[in-house]
Amino acid sequence: MSEPKRIVIVGAGLAGASAAAGLRERGYSGEVLVLGEEKHRPYELPPLSKGVLLGDKDEPDWVRDENFYTEHDIDLRSGVAATRIELGARLVLDSHGGEHRFDRLLLATGSRPRSLPVPGADLPGLRTLRTLDDSLGLREDLAKAERVIIVGAGWIGTEVAAAARKHDCEVTVVDMVSGPLEPVLGSEISAVFRDLHSAHGVTWRLGAGVAEFTGDAGGVRGVRLSDGSELAADLVLVAVGVAPRVELAHAAGLEISDDGGVCADAGLRTAAPDVYAAGDIAAHFHPRYGKRVRVEHWANAKNQGTHVAGNLIGENEPYLNSPYFFTDQYDLGCEYRGLADIDTDELVVRGDLAAREFTAFWLNQGRVTAAMNVNMWDDGAALNSLVDGRTTVTPDQLRTADLASLA
Repeated sequence: MSEPKRIVIVGAGLAGASAAAGLRERGYSGEVLVLGEEKHRPYELPPLSKGVLLGDKDEPDWVRDENFYTEHDIDLRSGVAATRIELGARLVLDSHGGEHRFDRLLLATGSRPRSLPVPGADLPGLRTLRTLDDSLGLREDLAKAERVIIVGAGWIGTEVAAAARKHDCEVTVVDMVSGPLEPVLGSEISAVFRDLHSAHGVTWRLGAGVAEFTGDAGGVRGVRLSDGSELAADLVLVAVGVAPRVELAHAAGLEISDDGGVCADAGLRTAAPDVYAAGDIAAHFHPRYGKRVRVEHWANAKNQGTHVAGNLIGENEPYLNSPYFFTDQYDLGCEYRGLADIDTDELVVRGDLAAREFTAFWLNQGRVTAAMNVNMWDDGAALNSLVDGRTTVTPDQLRTADLASLA
């Protein structure tokens, strides 16, 4: 495969910006154009629900320094959205009337927050958290709010709950699930996060859905739950997950997977010639799992962006990284790596759940599918090896043996 003269990247988030940087780091000398809707240069998302929201910092972690793109001859166009892709003509059209021909195309359009299809969902002041502007606005609101309702007990919901408590807000978290993060971590680990937040004053309304957001033209004022009860609030945040932004890809005729992502092979190539996908939208065939996998976390966007840069210029390497994410809530920090199925995999805990110092493992037919370390930081390399190698071990070995020796 000959080296392309011009590569267009649609999406200036972490995946797109990492790909652009990766191209230059690999010595690619052709044209690189990056189109991004946001006015800000590319940044990483984790600080938006952590350091920025807590007030510990005013800026996110920028993917690269401000001058990097100019110095490396990357044509970064902030505030310019791609509006249409014509695969046959190898053309991308943008919101400013521009037309951009490509030899290779990377789609890295990311995700947007999901909404709830209930009355009042369009009331002014109903918050979501996805962008830097969202985070700065939400932080300003938290500084003034007394009563905060968070709809959603997932990663964003629980991290925002911790930030809201730091701002001395009364916090109520609403979700249909029976425990925070339960669909991902299972009931036993979910209880650790439930008790952590309860100890910091968070009120849970679990097992109840949202029937309506209440308020008037002046803004949202509360939530009516499916059990008929009503909760008043100064601030309401909806954190019920994100949806991959695949409208451009779908309109262009690319195949969309059952989970809503853009279908790609192990090398992140779509079925369209010279078109690739990375980050939140990429439903790529993962050789380790033998199926399509789509991951919405920070590390996946960063690593896939860097990896796909090589394939854009002629390499043909599969993306093999295991999913990874981390969270910091109050005095709890944790890292999760791998891909567990909590309905079928066996949970093994090493350490003390009550003290919130432990490592959790998930096993399928004796093989390690995932590992999560909570407030324990010495075994990261061993956990990576156990997960990446799908190592065969016994539960007793995981509880008592030296993890490095198992890896």
